[in-house]
Amino acid sequence: MIYYFEALKNYANFKGRARRSEYWYYACFNAIVMFAILQIYLLNSFYPYYGTPTPLIIYYVATLIPSLAVGVRRMHDVGKSGWHLLIPVYNLILLLTEGTRGPNEYGEDPKYEIV
Repeated sequence: MIYYFEALKNYANFKGRARRSEYWYYACFNAIVMFAILQIYLLNSFYPYYGTPTPLIIYYVATLIPSLAVGVRRMHDVGKSGWHLLIPVYNLILLLTEGTRGPNEYGEDPKYEIV
């Protein structure tokens, strides 16, 4: 959950790098929240399959830019441009790949930062 709030804090930060754990924890927590919103909507609506789930759409739009930003930073960690998110299967492979060790053109290695 820390990574979720960290990604929201870096709302529109498309520079730098994001570790695998930062991306996947954010993605999992985001999916859990979306599922919970959908379930609450379906349980509280009189006609569950009629109309659009407005709360879910509002949440999706609100988290669209942070989701793109953490995805682009993840692509930067493997040494690729953020545009690689648009390639369907290749982006999944890159999201699962370990990041480049040491600094690359997008910044310092977040995994081995000297604190």
